[in-house]
Amino acid sequence: MAMQSKATTVAEYLKGLDADRKKAITAIRKVFKDNLDPKVKETMTYGMIGYVVPFSVYPDGYHCNPETPLPFANLASQKNHMAIYLSCVYGNPKEKARLEKEWKATGKKLDMGKACIRFKKLEDVPLDVLGAAIQRVTVAKYIEQYEKDIPASAKSKKKASKTKATKKPAAKKAAKKVTKKATGSTKKVVRKAAKKKAVRKKTS
Repeated sequence: MAMQSKATTVAEYLKGLDADRKKAITAIRKVFKDNLDPKVKETMTYGMIGYVVPFSVYPDGYHCNPETPLPFANLASQKNHMAIYLSCVYGNPKEKARLEKEWKATGKKLDMGKACIRFKKLEDVPLDVLGAAIQRVTVAKYIEQYEKDIPASAKSKKKASKTKATKKPAAKKAAKKVTKKATGSTKKVVRKAAKKKAVRKKTS
């Protein structure tokens, strides 16, 4: 069962864990931080510790919700287990197969879904295998794979939102020009009326 923490920072998230869970999550977090591409940033996403490709690197964001940055991985303490979510490996069958092979070669049991690795204690995770898998996926490789995997419908949606975004500044510019013209015309009318008034006063 998935649990979403209300913590707004990683420090706050870790503070809410019991001693064993905190020790395990902290150790795996270190593996992430030691092996991640420097462009990936740590944050809180979906009520979990998240690792994302920031908008400064990939402005399009996540196709399911373009207002959020592209997810790379997550780390969480769930109700009945802890979990590592490897979005960075999910779309790459070759990397996923290699991770599974190397994990099983250590003799440790691998409980893995499409992108989620579930474990009960720190000793269940071969940290060197996990670290190597994370290190192999650079941001450039991940984005390339991700863009290949995005459904066609999402691509057209993304294109439309891009067009909309570029249209907005142009529309604002046009509106400013119209306002400027209108203001200029109004000023001219006011000036003409003032001149006429001045002429009348002189003649009277």
